[in-house]
Amino acid sequence: MSDRELREKLRKIEALFAGAATAGERAAAGAAAERIRERLKQLGGTERAVEMTFSLRNPWSHRLFVALCRRYGLQAYRYRRMRHTSVCVRAPQSFLNGVLWPQFLQLDAALTDHLTDITNRIIREEVYKDVGDAEEIDEPSMIGGKARA
Repeated sequence: MSDRELREKLRKIEALFAGAATAGERAAAGAAAERIRERLKQLGGTERAVEMTFSLRNPWSHRLFVALCRRYGLQAYRYRRMRHTSVCVRAPQSFLNGVLWPQFLQLDAALTDHLTDITNRIIREEVYKDVGDAEEIDEPSMIGGKARA
C-alpha cells in the first residue's frame, strides 16, 4: 500500500465514524472531524463524562491515540508514575466506546499493516529474503528433572 492509499484509507475510516452519508461528505476529512466533534459536544450536554484509562501496546499506537484525542478536542493525559503506554481521557462513555476506541482500533490496524509491510520489505531487501517467524520445535524431553541436550 502506498502512502497515498494509506492516507485515503485513514480518511475513509474517519468518515465512517462521522456518519458521512454522501460520497462528497466521505471525501471531506475535515468535515468528518468536525461532525465527530459536534457529536461529542452534543453527548457532553446529555451524558456525564467519565475517565477511562487506555493501555496501548507500543509507542506508535500511543502517539496515534493521543493525536486522535487532540483532533477531537479531548485532553489525553497520564498520572505521574503511570506507564508511558497508558493514557487517560475524560469524555462521555458512549463516545469513548462507540467512536473513539473503535476508530482508533481501525486506524491502528491500518497503520500497523503499513509499517509491517515497510519493515518486511526493507528486511527482505537489505538483510535476508526470508522474513518469516522463527521455526517452532518441540521442547526437549525431561529425564530425571533435567532437560536432555
